[in-house]
Amino acid sequence: MPTGPRKRLRQWGGILAVCTVLSACDAMQVPIEQTLKPQARPDDGSELPPPVVAKPTSQESAQLRSYLNQVQVAQLSQGLLRTDGGGQDTPFSPDMLARNFEQIAFYNEYDSNFSGRGGKSPLRRWVSPVRMEVIFGDGVPRSQRNSDGAAVRSYAGRLARVTGHPVGTSNPPNFIVIIASEDDRAAALSAAAQRVRGISPESLTALQEMRRDTYCVVAAFAAGDNANVYTAAVAVIRAENPDLLRLSCIHEELAQGMGLANDSPSARPSIFNDDDEFALLTRHDELLLQMLYDDRLQPGMSAERAAPITRIIARELTGGPL
Repeated sequence: MPTGPRKRLRQWGGILAVCTVLSACDAMQVPIEQTLKPQARPDDGSELPPPVVAKPTSQESAQLRSYLNQVQVAQLSQGLLRTDGGGQDTPFSPDMLARNFEQIAFYNEYDSNFSGRGGKSPLRRWVSPVRMEVIFGDGVPRSQRNSDGAAVRSYAGRLARVTGHPVGTSNPPNFIVIIASEDDRAAALSAAAQRVRGISPESLTALQEMRRDTYCVVAAFAAGDNANVYTAAVAVIRAENPDLLRLSCIHEELAQGMGLANDSPSARPSIFNDDDEFALLTRHDELLLQMLYDDRLQPGMSAERAAPITRIIARELTGGPL
């Protein structure tokens, strides 16, 4: 039974390389469309959508589901995947918060090919509203679609409240959340490339193959004039993950897709730490997101230039001395 920490590929480290590929594409500065009012359901049910019939599961997907269930059981038995957000056992000071922010916001976890560690980078985040859409693989049953869709919508609202930046689930999307199994991930990625301007099937090639111990991944893209401003993102979450691991993936990958691209072994209590002590976004992590979208910081800032500002913000957020 696996007992080691989870391994995930996450933020697209080589944003500049991706931008080169997508430089001919327009930046997605498109207005948010108005949502139509829901129509009354017909009495005879003639216009109801057809039921979702899950496709048969392959042996590979079934074995992966069994493996991931063992992972969750093992981690819970070790006191990992906490959902309490931390407490008296996980104190952090303003200086710790500022240090963690620098490590998580100004470094990339992986390079552009997900083949090695990434390096230092300028601050990157969204400027335009973030509009999320969930694409489910054909093998995901209706019950899971309902629960996961609700989780993404709720979490998008939380990200908006925390950052003060517009985040929601509306059209046209620029942040696709794929929840698919090993059997239908390729088809879902193809659908994502068709849904978002500035993303091509070729740009998603690195997301096609996922190691068994990679539970989820997110790639962010900058297709506009500023290589440090995100214009699109795609997160891939294995549908085979059990409920808590799947929700943990939603929390971490969507937050990393907002611009917190790295992990730090010193960040605690935090989901941006490969020790997997915490499954869900913590108060510490909310403060990191608030710092990331503070108007005193701007996309393209270096860690050195931002450091005096982030220390002030960290003390303001924690009530520490200035």
